[in-house]
Amino acid sequence: MTTGAVPSRTESVGAPEQHAPGAEAPSPLLRVCNLRVHFPVRAGLLQRIAGWVKAVEDVTFDIAPGEALGLVGESGSGKTTVGRTVLGLVRATSGEVLFDGRRIVDGPAVRLSKADRRHAQIVFQDPGGSLNPRLRVKTIVGEPLEVHRLARRGERARRVAELLERVGLWSGAAERFPHEFSGGQKQRIAIARALALNPRLLVLDEPTSALDVSVQAQILNLLADLRRDLGLAYLFISHNLAVVDHLCDRIAVMRQGRIVEIGPREQVIDSPRHEYTRALLAAVPVPDPRRRMALA
Repeated sequence: MTTGAVPSRTESVGAPEQHAPGAEAPSPLLRVCNLRVHFPVRAGLLQRIAGWVKAVEDVTFDIAPGEALGLVGESGSGKTTVGRTVLGLVRATSGEVLFDGRRIVDGPAVRLSKADRRHAQIVFQDPGGSLNPRLRVKTIVGEPLEVHRLARRGERARRVAELLERVGLWSGAAERFPHEFSGGQKQRIAIARALALNPRLLVLDEPTSALDVSVQAQILNLLADLRRDLGLAYLFISHNLAVVDHLCDRIAVMRQGRIVEIGPREQVIDSPRHEYTRALLAAVPVPDPRRRMALA
């Protein structure tokens, strides 16, 4: 898609397989239980702890295999901290995170095995900042394969070319450096790197917010296609409800470190229960004046 519009709801968003009524639901791929993350506030010459910033408070949610959960909220709501804590990049104060039934976060303890790190990857907001400017793309994308010993040198080059083509880049891009690419192309490289290890879960931390609107739509379509083709589960972090509306199955709304509303996409968007969700929806530009009036 090359237009500047966010994909319509009628377009494919890579929805997971539907289960027959009465069939047992699959076990969660990711389960977050009563997660809390507090950061110390230090003051004085000795930098003693003078208080705590409660960035995340009692956050609980599940993500099923192949499901996309949107985590939305304004800046400072704690959504990015949740995403990074899930992967052990930020230490929790209390609570637990289970990945495929294994406890990988237990309070401050992080128990991510090498296999867990392989199957849960992250794509950061700023593609330029997440790519080493001194390395060629073939090294950036191929390094995870080398670290996890998943491919020999000859196989690695072929795999890198396949990954670049899958995300919409030409195989010759492997010989270039990050500064030779646009912002959208850099994000495609970051996505290719995340896909190198055949993950089951991607944490997408505002992956389109630093991009132009037209490029945002292209990246969203790419993510939808990847999810459909590879059966990926997403924790999609965003401040933009319009983006989450068109990519996710369920939406969780965060405010001041807490989830204030969670439910199916249609329910949260069309019949929001919390006043904060309604305020977020009212701030979304809506081209259809009839729907704009309905949201108001």
